Amino acid sequence: MSNPALTYHTFAPPPSLARYVRFFWNLEGELSPGHVYTHHAMADVCPELIFHYNELFTVLPEDETANYLSFSGVQGQTKHTSRYRVSRNFGLFGVYLYPYTLLVLLHLPASELTNEYVHLNDLLGKEGEELEEKMMLATNTQQRIYLVSNFLEGKLRKAAPLLPGMKETIQQIRQSRGTCKIKELAHHTCLSERQFERNFKHVTGFSPKLFSRIIRFQAVFNQYRTGPHKTLTELAFQCGYYDQSHFIEDFKLFSGHNPKKFFTEKASGLPWV
Repeated sequence: MSNPALTYHTFAPPPSLARYVRFFWNLEGELSPGHVYTHHAMADVCPELIFHYNELFTVLPEDETANYLSFSGVQGQTKHTSRYRVSRNFGLFGVYLYPYTLLVLLHLPASELTNEYVHLNDLLGKEGEELEEKMMLATNTQQRIYLVSNFLEGKLRKAAPLLPGMKETIQQIRQSRGTCKIKELAHHTCLSERQFERNFKHVTGFSPKLFSRIIRFQAVFNQYRTGPHKTLTELAFQCGYYDQSHFIEDFKLFSGHNPKKFFTEKASGLPWV
């Protein structure tokens, strides 16, 4: 049962962080007694910093001992769907990063965080603990933006160089909606295909092929939301799928739903895409 009053907002990062942070976001919910809210997260190539400042979510499916998220953590890029549940008023603040940001600013290889949610303290030690405490004491979203921006701007002075061609390659894959050929991408970086794939996974946590598949999956939502109404078959072909079975297979893997059921029944994940 779910009957929350939800508010969701996004905020642009300061110019100094625009290369590393896509946006900040804030989600708050007020729940009536006896109601629960289930949050459905889908596959994504972008990692996030996440801070809880009210009730913690339980990770589903639940076992005999409830599996709760920590108050602050890094959600790595993921090819899986996840569900989280909460039964009290909650507040979440997130920092939606570019695929290479963890490596460049926090010196965390993306490949070590793929499909993982890790407590900020475990990754950053004392400075992670201090940031979590400050974020918990903040009284509004603007304070949280200020605090986390200060933290990330402090990392700019020790930023690691990005491997040559990786930023441009990521942009090219996004602009093409995941339809670029891997051999051509490797050629543009002047690397062998094997070396290119090794570098790409180190930076993004995914192989170029899987990264492109998730980008193509996300393009379906962008086209559905902003383009003229089309059948799902037309939508699939427009986003680079060559047959319907391939489209359905990827959609189920990355969203956890059959596409027809998802769009016709207005599934829980649709508003947050």
